[in-house]
Amino acid sequence: MERDTHSLAVGYLLWIFGFLGAHRFYYGRPISGTIYLFTFGLFLIGWLVDLILMPKLEAHADRVYTSGRFSYTVSWVLLTFLGLFGIHRFYLGKWGTGLIYLFTGGLFLVGIIFDYWTLNDQISQENQARYAYA
Repeated sequence: MERDTHSLAVGYLLWIFGFLGAHRFYYGRPISGTIYLFTFGLFLIGWLVDLILMPKLEAHADRVYTSGRFSYTVSWVLLTFLGLFGIHRFYLGKWGTGLIYLFTGGLFLVGIIFDYWTLNDQISQENQARYAYA
């Protein structure tokens, strides 16, 4: 079964900010994303290499994560631009933590950092849970 969970076009758009690890977080590589964040994309060398590796990063994410009702791209856009307000959590049906994020600035930013590390897994679990109920 072909699963298209992550967009290659979005990956390339995020690569523009890849020296901050954006595309690596999107493709479910939080450790290397964090390393890129603190080393300016491994001193820009890793960032340039990723221009070539992008299709492999996308293919790996497509194999690892479960497709379904919730879009990875929509969730990442919501986290990136509206994470302080918990909009990505509302989107995933996590109303309790969404409200907590809304009133605490993304749980004082710590929650947002946590979500950058775990959002792909959260979406995959929600998509799997939806299949279990169907």
